Amino acid sequence: MAKQESLRTSECPVARTLESIGERWCFMIIREAFDGVRRFSEFQKNLKLAKNILASRLRHLVEIGVFEVCPASDGSAYKEYVLTEKGRSVFPVMVAMRQWGERYMFENGETHSVLLDNVNGEPVLPIEVLSSQGHKLDPADCYRQRVIAGKKAMPEDLSMAGSEKSS
Repeated sequence: MAKQESLRTSECPVARTLESIGERWCFMIIREAFDGVRRFSEFQKNLKLAKNILASRLRHLVEIGVFEVCPASDGSAYKEYVLTEKGRSVFPVMVAMRQWGERYMFENGETHSVLLDNVNGEPVLPIEVLSSQGHKLDPADCYRQRVIAGKKAMPEDLSMAGSEKSS
């Protein structure tokens, strides 16, 4: 069996994201944090995850800046795992995955959870990909372009020549 190459150095943002937070337990830990879980014991209890695996994934998520370890908010000797701005910015990704799952992963009549707005108790609207003018985009309406991080793409860089069509 060939050794799988790390995606940490890939030019593809999707590949790098999967390499850093795409492992299922990392994503489930982040989901729990969005639900207000902050302590190791609560993560362990809710996820029913072996302590060594949980410790490893939390350590990784702290190392990549998704969580920071803080003193317990109640003043106890415990530590809490608090989402950073980087961690909180995963929220739209989580909602998109949740909405896809709500739509396609359950049979009629099967029990599942839905995400509701705290203000009015209504389901959150489906996430859509929008153009800079606010129009809904489908995969055929977009293409990928290689750029250098931190450099603004120039109009000539955005031409179809040399771009990869997205599918």
